[in-house]
Amino acid sequence: MTKSHLKTLSVPDLSRLIEMAWEDRTPFDAIEKIFGLSESQVIATMRNALKRNSFELWRKRVTGRVTKHTALRSKAVVRAYCATQYKHK
Repeated sequence: MTKSHLKTLSVPDLSRLIEMAWEDRTPFDAIEKIFGLSESQVIATMRNALKRNSFELWRKRVTGRVTKHTALRSKAVVRAYCATQYKHK
């Protein structure tokens, strides 16, 4: 995804995409289902949207993380987020 493709995402959508990419339990498959972006496109989006140091921290964190890849996850994990994550107060 190039910078021109970033312009097609609304600001709230881009913000949510970045948030989902940072979340440990949200797999790339869930991001693809919602935004239609493959893992490589998410990586390109993050590279373009984040500062270099932030991108490098994110890549280091995500690389090899089992919970970000559905095929590597335990079959016991049936949801993409913590049960208390979206509870309204």
